[in-house]
Amino acid sequence: MADETAPKKTMKQKAAHEGMELLILTAYLGFFFCALTTYKTLLLKGYESVSLDYGFALLNALIIAKVILIGDFIKVVHKYEAKALVLSVFYKALVYGLFVFAFHLIEEVIKNLIHHGDFGKALHEVKLDQAAIRCLIIFCTFIPLFGFRELRRVMGEEEFHALIFRSGAAAKP
Repeated sequence: MADETAPKKTMKQKAAHEGMELLILTAYLGFFFCALTTYKTLLLKGYESVSLDYGFALLNALIIAKVILIGDFIKVVHKYEAKALVLSVFYKALVYGLFVFAFHLIEEVIKNLIHHGDFGKALHEVKLDQAAIRCLIIFCTFIPLFGFRELRRVMGEEEFHALIFRSGAAAKP
């Protein structure tokens, strides 16, 4: 487990840490959300609203990253942290995957509302099958994300960073 006797962080250190977490999560999620947007654009050959789609992808990445950090802060998804690591990872991936699904549906309604101007037609134009497949892909994207985050939580940040980023690093006994 992480070292419980570590000195308390100042407010400035906490803000810097949270800012770095937000940046890393946004970059990770933005990369995958933009990749999904590119795939959808190329598959459907829908080049007319590409900039809007990429904007929504990056905005979604920022929103979901912030939701993940808020969820960590208020301990919404800490239900299975005392169980096997794999259960915690899959539970968090599922819960946050459902959050992304909800945000994606809202995003699609807003985009359709911009294009059509009528709320009823905008709601009717939402493609639930595409949203469900996107949610499945994002769930699969969340598994390694939360796997690394849970591993870092269990090992402690310093030991985790040493293991991941230093060459020849070995876990301390």
